[in-house]
Formats: sequence, C-alpha cells, structure tokens
Amino acid sequence: MPKQSPRTWLITGADKGLGYQAAKAALEHGDQVVVTVLAADGRHKLSLQYPERLRSFHLDARDHARFDAVVAQAAAAFGRIDVLVNNAGYGLLAVAEMTTADKYRPMFEVNFFGLVEMTRAVLPIMRRQRAGHIINLSSKAGFSASPGFALYSATKFAVEGYSEALAREVEPLGIHVTIIEPGGFRSDFAGPSLVTSGNGGDDYAGINQMIEQYAAQRHGKQPSDPVKFGLAMYRLVDEAQPPLRLPLGPDSVQSMREDLASIAQELERWEQLSLSTSVDA
Repeated sequence: MPKQSPRTWLITGADKGLGYQAAKAALEHGDQVVVTVLAADGRHKLSLQYPERLRSFHLDARDHARFDAVVAQAAAAFGRIDVLVNNAGYGLLAVAEMTTADKYRPMFEVNFFGLVEMTRAVLPIMRRQRAGHIINLSSKAGFSASPGFALYSATKFAVEGYSEALAREVEPLGIHVTIIEPGGFRSDFAGPSLVTSGNGGDDYAGINQMIEQYAAQRHGKQPSDPVKFGLAMYRLVDEAQPPLRLPLGPDSVQSMREDLASIAQELERWEQLSLSTSVDA
C-alpha cells in the first residue's frame, strides 16, 4: 500500500508472540500502533519506549460488543487506520470426536467470529480512506489439516474462505486483504497458547500420544523466529500489490506445496466422475 507519513496499525492480541513482534517492528520503523491486550489495565510493555506512537487497550476477543468502541478510540488516537492485523487467537489440539462444544465454540468466537467482527468495525474507516490493508492470521493448518487439529483447522479454514471473498469485495475500494499462514514459530503457540484435550481410549491411542508429547517435542524447537515475523509484516505492507496468501516458514511452504500436489493428483484421478454430473446436451 502507498506509504503514509506515518502509517497507523491496529493489532489485536499483541500482548506477546507474533502480535507483539508485529507491533515492535512497526514502531521501530517509525509507524504508529494501536494494540489490544488481555491485560486488564490495558498496559503494554512497549508503552514506555514509544509513548507518543503507541496506544494500548484492554480487549477480550470474545467481547464483540466492545469492538466498535475500541476501533473508535484507535481512529481518534491517530486519525486513521491503515493496517489491521487480526492476530488474536489460540490453538486447540484434540481428538475431534471427543471434543465438546464448550471447548471448541469459545475458540471459534476468538479465531473466526472475533476476526470477522473486528474487520467489520474497521472497514467503514478504510472505505472512507479508500485505502487500507487487512491482514488475517490463518495458519499452516488453515490450508492443510492434520490429525489432532480438526477444530482448530476449521476455524482457520473459515478465516481463509472469508478472507478470500472479502478481498474481492474490497479490492475496488483500494483495500488489500492478505491471509498469513504461519508454520511453527518459537512463540507460545506450542506452550501456554495451546489448549490440549485427548481421550477415546485405544481407538485414538496414536493421536492421544501425539497430543501428550506435542508441547514437549515442539515448544522452543519450531523452525521460525517471531522477530522475523514482525519484519515480514512490515515488508508486506510496503508492497503496492501484496499477495492474497503468504505462507511463512519453511514448514508452511513445504506443506502448501505438498497439499497442492496432492489436490492436483486427486483432481486428475477423479476428473471423469467429477464431470459425470454435467447436464446432457
């Protein structure tokens, strides 16, 4: 998007991890940033370092009724919103059949419905500006699902479908949409930000074992650096024609390539049956 002087970012869930690093990179490059945090007092660790260019507000991403007020405060602070980063979210690693609604519905409220409502709150501002960039956090698991992540992937697949259609709706208004598909970053995702739940006995023994070992095997050993995530976000918004999808990390790129190859092979194998439903001439 064209460079503003400076740009104003709104980043949700920026207490730590990828959201924190995106805020830090934007501030280090001279931009203005509004962040939402879970801390009840609304404070952010970067506030003392950037008192003039950072504003932070408490927001629980499930509290959709407060979104309009927070967006209004963000716009009032710096006069505009150029970049929205819908980062707030968390993971659920669980056996699909055994996962009850009280575990997966709150995740949908944050990962998908919260993202949609925050986008709806910001879009009127971007439409008036005839400019803006909406960055929606999906996941490697939002493009290619794997056992144990059925419901988490469902939230991210929803983000992908919503974002792809939205991009086509708002492109004529000068607004870009990019879906970010991170692979494993050395953040809290495989630690405190990941909810785990497994059972089902011997029928799901392999998945239960994977769930039990996942955090120990992954946390702190992921292939990507959160600091570099922030830098990648800053480079992304500097692009005049940003991509619709951006996988981040070698594992995400490899997974996407494998999934695309598998889809192409399956499409070719079953093409005759796929076309068999055509109306007879």
